[in-house]
Amino acid sequence: MAAKTPPAVPSVWTRQKREPDQPALSRDAIVREAVTMLDAEGVEALSMRKLGARLGAGATSLYRHVATKDELMELALDEVAAEMRVPPADSPDWRAAIAEAGRSFRATVLRHPWIASVLGQAGLVYLGPNLMSYTERLAALFTAAGFTEPGRAIEPLLGYVIGMSTTEAAWLTTVARSGETEAEFVARLMPAARQAAAPHAHLAGDYATSAAESTDPVALREDKFTYGLDVVLDGLALRLPHEAS
Repeated sequence: MAAKTPPAVPSVWTRQKREPDQPALSRDAIVREAVTMLDAEGVEALSMRKLGARLGAGATSLYRHVATKDELMELALDEVAAEMRVPPADSPDWRAAIAEAGRSFRATVLRHPWIASVLGQAGLVYLGPNLMSYTERLAALFTAAGFTEPGRAIEPLLGYVIGMSTTEAAWLTTVARSGETEAEFVARLMPAARQAAAPHAHLAGDYATSAAESTDPVALREDKFTYGLDVVLDGLALRLPHEAS
């Protein structure tokens, strides 16, 4: 009995295009319009039917270029990943350069909060050329710094950056739905947060501090992100002397 052909991995990055793009409706045009729609309305509002209507085409026409909505989300994620910047490998301060790359990743996520739902999916979404290029340039930075296994150093860095930035993106999406500014939303939320933390001595102290700083929640988020990023980089710096041994 002939062996069965294993099913294809369901990702846009693991299959070939079904046929060449048509000049009137290219895959690039579809992806660009999808990003515009996602930025304006979020993941919940995106559908192939609505996207087709915005492009003056039926959903069937879109499926000639993109097989599923999941593939479209993979493509949209990689489209905005082109915004992520990484300093050159010969930067004089490896730590500052890697911190800059991490901040650029975070900034991209916060400009496009819908990314959070895509980044949390299986690793296939990271196979896009722009995300691969970002990771490759990070690897070059770590290699130049003296890390002999740059992939292992990248994992804790991106694990932190992705975790923090996707959490922030989810928070900012909640704030946006309220119709208030972030400062207004925090001010309205803080009394309930302090009340919930009151029975817990350590948490109560943290919330008291946060309440005093809540007039500038953007600066507070920035400070929290920087603190955690410094912790990760401190740990990586401690590993560096052992890399060559």
